[in-house]
Amino acid sequence: MHGDPQALGRAVKQAQYRQQRALDTTLAAVGTTLAQWEALRAISRAPGASARTLATACFQSEQAFGTLVGRLLAQGLVERRPGHGRRNEHRLTPLGEQVLAAGDEAADEALAACFAPLSDAERTALSDLLRRLVTE
Repeated sequence: MHGDPQALGRAVKQAQYRQQRALDTTLAAVGTTLAQWEALRAISRAPGASARTLATACFQSEQAFGTLVGRLLAQGLVERRPGHGRRNEHRLTPLGEQVLAAGDEAADEALAACFAPLSDAERTALSDLLRRLVTE
């Protein structure tokens, strides 16, 4: 039963869903969404990156990411500048950096609660196994 691929896939999906719900709730309390926080994190990690690169980092299509960036621009969280060729570059504003910091703190709390049933050794093993799945 434990080796059944469908059961394993469902268990991974259930854990991911639980994590996403916890993050949605916690991030809403600091005034952002999971998608917005992920975009702010991606922009922070790669300032000046293209929309294509950032969309990939956020697991979104370029069109969906463009819509999301439009909302972040309207909220004053990011700025967009012309880059090389037709490319636009994205950077966080000071307000975007504040929202990202608040989101990081909230996410740390939510994720700690999600993984609390596991020991440190189990979390390390799970991380190693998941990393192995996504790098092969």
